Amino acid sequence: MRKIAIANEKGGVGKTVTVINLAAALAEQGIKVLVVDMDPQANATKGLGLDPDQQQVNVYHLINGDEGVSTEQAIVSTSWQGLDVVPSHVDLAGAEVELVDVEGREDRLSQAMDTVDGSYDFVLLDTPPSLSLLTVNVFAYAKEVIVPCQTHPYAYGALEELFDTVDAVREAINPDLHIAGIVPTFYDSRTRVSPRILERLKADERYRDLVFDTTIRVNTTIADSAEVGKPVVYYRRSSYGALDYRSLAGELLKR
Repeated sequence: MRKIAIANEKGGVGKTVTVINLAAALAEQGIKVLVVDMDPQANATKGLGLDPDQQQVNVYHLINGDEGVSTEQAIVSTSWQGLDVVPSHVDLAGAEVELVDVEGREDRLSQAMDTVDGSYDFVLLDTPPSLSLLTVNVFAYAKEVIVPCQTHPYAYGALEELFDTVDAVREAINPDLHIAGIVPTFYDSRTRVSPRILERLKADERYRDLVFDTTIRVNTTIADSAEVGKPVVYYRRSSYGALDYRSLAGELLKR
């Protein structure tokens, strides 16, 4: 079972969109996928067609260690075969304060997920756009990190900080954690900036071997699909967004 965090400490780089649509592109191929939404904004939950307020059990209950609540109770089947989700909720934002004095607080997610180990082919984890206890919980559990990087100078400049964070977690908590790849997002060949940043990524010694061949192109259909709570591969199968995420899924399976 591959446990992959989709993470970037910078917001607006396509992190949640990548979680939703990469998961759907894998499930479309008959692969069993579980999405764990660790962002209190719950956008991955909403993007998979669920209302966070309508879920009786969510990831907050697992992190908080509520008695009598199992991980299996928190797993919700989506409308698409092979694609399940552990939903998030705004209450998750309070977990960091509530757990501040709790011993082993960074391992709460790992402990909760023990019971589903081996039940899925992939677990994809969405993370908040910041370094927090929630992100550390994800990094303590995951084995791989995929980094969406908007083809923009600010996003490119923020990569080093994330790499340093992953290195620190590897040394202190999870020696198996590693960067599996960088996904260039919001690519627009009509601009000067996108091709220039993509060229920098592929030339940089620290990043070049990690950059996926697939780039996620700017595509309004992706935003349209998110608005209706449906992954783009099911919303409009022939769109650039659907084609790009299918390509990314295929590339990931070969890595």
